[in-house]
Amino acid sequence: MPVHKLEHFDPNYRETFGGDDIKALELYTEGGERVGSVADVLVDDDGHFRYLIIDTSLDFVSKKILLPIGLSRIDYSAKRVYVDGLSKQQVENLPDHKEDAIVDNNYEEKVRSVFRSPISGVTYDRDTYNYQQEPALYGLNEQAHQTFRLYEERLIANKQRIKTGEVTLGKHIETETARVTVPIQKERVLIERVVPTEAGKVVDPNELKFQEGEVARIEVYEETPEIHKEAFVREEVRVKKVVERETVEVQDSIRREELDVDTVGNLHLQENDPSTDEAV
Repeated sequence: MPVHKLEHFDPNYRETFGGDDIKALELYTEGGERVGSVADVLVDDDGHFRYLIIDTSLDFVSKKILLPIGLSRIDYSAKRVYVDGLSKQQVENLPDHKEDAIVDNNYEEKVRSVFRSPISGVTYDRDTYNYQQEPALYGLNEQAHQTFRLYEERLIANKQRIKTGEVTLGKHIETETARVTVPIQKERVLIERVVPTEAGKVVDPNELKFQEGEVARIEVYEETPEIHKEAFVREEVRVKKVVERETVEVQDSIRREELDVDTVGNLHLQENDPSTDEAV
């Protein structure tokens, strides 16, 4: 199975590991002695760590080597990688790993043969070999010391502005028939014929005046209504927006991992709670 450099397999590996960068870690023995630093990581096609590329510095011997991942313990909080039993002789027997080296099956077997225990019982067959055959070299999850992370989910509240509607104001004309009362005056002619108080009295011939064609004229008037229209402001409509504030409560299901510890036998177990720093 071919192996790849970590950044070639996953260019965003730092984000994948929550900001941790294994290539920034120093290499120490379990006894606390610095033996080098991590230069790079090789992973398989499934993204599993298989080798650390180590810059070694043991007793003035300095070179890059491949270290099977199962021989190490990564502690991101201490920014260290721990390895136990890496000897000067093993460093000398390992090939000096060059930047352009081709890590093929033969190369990997040469590395494994240096670290493989004589009592492992593993017989190398190029056609059938897989990493699961040697958990001591590649089984990182089976090591005695591991960093075990517990995750939990949290609700993160954000707001977004969405359009819920709009109000459009306009004008239109409505026509109706209106009525108004106007008092008017009309003139009419009233002709009265009455008996004079001197009726039957003889008229003096000298005062008698017969005239033909005598006419009396009276002009008659009446009022007619005149109507015109005037426009005036009936009302004003003012439009404005007001912002109302309220607090809404939303809910969702979140998950949290809790640690389950199973022990067998009479063990003295001490657990440090990061929230209280008290030993249990």
